[in-house]
Amino acid sequence: MADSARARKVADRIHETVARLLQGRVKDPRLGFITITDVRVTGDLQQATVFYTVYGSDEERKDTAAALRSANGLIRSEVGRALGIRLTPTIAFQLDALPTTAKSIEDALAQARVDDERIARAAEGASYAGDADPYRHDDEEPAEDLGPDHEPAPGSAGAPGAAAER
Repeated sequence: MADSARARKVADRIHETVARLLQGRVKDPRLGFITITDVRVTGDLQQATVFYTVYGSDEERKDTAAALRSANGLIRSEVGRALGIRLTPTIAFQLDALPTTAKSIEDALAQARVDDERIARAAEGASYAGDADPYRHDDEEPAEDLGPDHEPAPGSAGAPGAAAER
């Protein structure tokens, strides 16, 4: 089991090597405008997952995935030469979902801003239906429980005969 610092160094070297290969050596016409976003290596340095994004449509993403699958052997052999370690890790390419997730979060935030502005415009001329602060506070004197005829409610502290039971 390799330590995490060595795994990070191996991941960085794989990242650089794969990016360099895709830029210059892999000449597949299906390869789109690709960016390698991250590389993760298992603790035993046996498997590496290369995360990538593709600028373009879903069709371009599918074509790029096919190009990466076909170039996997070349990429793995070049990574093995660049690393110089005993066993070359297997390489799996994974489309990075981070840009899609970030886009959906940005859209949700934009919609929330629009809703907030709409609510603020509706609340501009509005006034409170009751008191501005309808809650009791600890520093205030408690109000007596008044019944329907503005008399103390039966059984409350201000009702006649309520203290006699104690």
